[in-house]
Amino acid sequence: MDDLWDKVFSFERYGELLGLVHNSLLAGALLGLIGGLIGVFVMARDLPFAVHGISELSFAGAALFLLIGLDVVLGSIVGSLAAALLLGLLGVRARDRSSVIGVLMPFGLGLGVLFLSLYPGRSANKFGLLTGQIVAVDDPQLAWLAGIAVVVLAALLVLWRPLMFASVDPEMAAARGVPVRLLSPVFMVVLGLTVAMSVQIVGALLVLSLLVTPAAAALRVTASVLWVPVLSTVFALVSVVGGILLALGGSLPISPYVTTISFLIWVVCRLLGRRRDRHGRITRSRPSGDAHTRTGGPAPIG
Repeated sequence: MDDLWDKVFSFERYGELLGLVHNSLLAGALLGLIGGLIGVFVMARDLPFAVHGISELSFAGAALFLLIGLDVVLGSIVGSLAAALLLGLLGVRARDRSSVIGVLMPFGLGLGVLFLSLYPGRSANKFGLLTGQIVAVDDPQLAWLAGIAVVVLAALLVLWRPLMFASVDPEMAAARGVPVRLLSPVFMVVLGLTVAMSVQIVGALLVLSLLVTPAAAALRVTASVLWVPVLSTVFALVSVVGGILLALGGSLPISPYVTTISFLIWVVCRLLGRRRDRHGRITRSRPSGDAHTRTGGPAPIG
């Protein structure tokens, strides 16, 4: 039992090991920022399933580039953008989008498994593409991820208002002159870049824990257009940075820690949301004032 616990949490030489994950912490912080913001639109546009579909082709691209000896981050970007463009151009309607994703997911996962099976290198590299690696981010990869983060942030800064309008009420947005049909593939490209970042940190199988769960948790406790993205970003940052710090003390991949923290945040927010809703219903059901007040008569003084 002690050996099992040591695999999960063991903080011997923790200070020495902390220096090994400097790049991963920076990349995780960038991912938390981007993932928390993009997750707001993923929820508003009902695209959690699309995130998973893109991640599978991102995994296939990364596995292919690993096999042929090229940069894994670049391969992940190529796979993500290919999936995002296909979904943005072919999956305009929700029904069409779901069927396209259902076709792409097993195809991308199958290609990725094929490329990894052919790869003759270390098994840790294979496993890390699926579940993440604690020290997977070197200096060139960090530069790639930082560049992606800048592009995504700039795109969100420009597109935030029209994209939110188009996500919440596409018919009204189109009537007001917002290019709704153009925004769909543009957003999918931005989402694809974010997924490519996520695969490098938490692996292809658990991207949803950073691009969906934090925003879903934020929506359980507030509907404010300001606080939803703020809380979503905070939750994503806590999940990924906290996951990296905990994973450093064990011998497991990073993803179980990140997903557990993210899930616990969602559970707490769901409980708080239920309590708030119940309190709101009780408050609305209580009569206010006395009989004079309820029937329009003069209210008592004092």
